[in-house]
Amino acid sequence: MIIHHPLLGPRDAAEFVYLGDASLLNRPDPAAPSAAEDFYTYLHLRDNTAGEHRELWYHEQGDRSWLVLTRNTLTHEITRVELARDVAGQAS
Repeated sequence: MIIHHPLLGPRDAAEFVYLGDASLLNRPDPAAPSAAEDFYTYLHLRDNTAGEHRELWYHEQGDRSWLVLTRNTLTHEITRVELARDVAGQAS
């Protein structure tokens, strides 16, 4: 699988580490009254999406950037690659 890095161009997926659902960028507010329940959901409950999914990847063997990939989990087709810093805080 080739990942088209926004800064470095096409890179082999072997350079990257999959880190999970991109919603992990949206950490709950620890001061919220529902913080315990919010963090339980954040840490332990995941959807196992078949089809298009936003994922967090880390360029471990490169520039150490974090990327958000939109990838079809059935075909592995990557339709979008963004720097995580550009999408952090947006709804996933």
